Amino acid sequence: MGPVPLQEGFRGQRLTSVPRPLVAEALRRPITGRLVVTDAGYYPDAADHRMHRPRGTPEVLLIICASGSGWARVGSGMHRVGAWQALVIPRGVAHEYGADERSPWTIWWAHLMGSDVSKLADCLEATTARPVVPVRSIGRAVALMDEIVTYLERDQSPVRLLGAAGTAWKLLTQLSVDRLLPEPGDPLQRAMSYLAERLDGKVKVPELARLVGVSPSHLSTLFRRATGGGVLAHHTALRMARARQLLDTTDATVTEIASEIGFDDAFYFSRVFRKHHGLSPSGFRRRHEGYEVADAAFEV
Repeated sequence: MGPVPLQEGFRGQRLTSVPRPLVAEALRRPITGRLVVTDAGYYPDAADHRMHRPRGTPEVLLIICASGSGWARVGSGMHRVGAWQALVIPRGVAHEYGADERSPWTIWWAHLMGSDVSKLADCLEATTARPVVPVRSIGRAVALMDEIVTYLERDQSPVRLLGAAGTAWKLLTQLSVDRLLPEPGDPLQRAMSYLAERLDGKVKVPELARLVGVSPSHLSTLFRRATGGGVLAHHTALRMARARQLLDTTDATVTEIASEIGFDDAFYFSRVFRKHHGLSPSGFRRRHEGYEVADAAFEV
């Protein structure tokens, strides 16, 4: 069954809607049961665009504003939606939205259903009270939305719905990643760059915090939010990544590699490496040789 076209609307618009019997079938399949795109479209320069749903929708609604601006009333709150921002409306929440009169928005939008959709939306930290989130890379987000719409425009076969679901998953996770990673020039980005350039040295958190202009506790909070661990844990992870690269691409000895990343004691380096990887540096280097490695506890 082909896409459902909309004859009237905005010049250059695109709109597809998956018939609900096909949505029900998709929700019973293993992958699309977790995420399925039920409707998607593109409204360029959408002057006078307005939508009011007093009972909400059974889907999570994602709107990406590529240019111009608009507004949204979600629940009882009123919000402005500008370029390079996304509006995320949970299922079942009353809402109303529309284009700005002076600078009407250009938007890409999708309705999403499935067991994992709410969890993916939670990763964006979008709530009824705060439904607008930033879009760091609008070009990448638009390209993914275009791919979703293109899938559904071709047909709504199971394979097209699967492709659209995979792209939607990528879009939501990319928006989440972009939200967590630092903006160029902000304290977290400067601190991460500093650590990446000093893999061979020790780092003191108070000195690094002073260098980037924040308190040590705030810097630690920024790192935990972005990486799941503290400043020193991130620095150690960077050093271990460099160690893996050297083990895979050079003939340097373990002692030489330890020195390269700032470990004076090769035995201590081996202990730290084993803690991160479950095997010693020598065992890591031999892991592709086709047999199981049984290393000594502190092998160098």
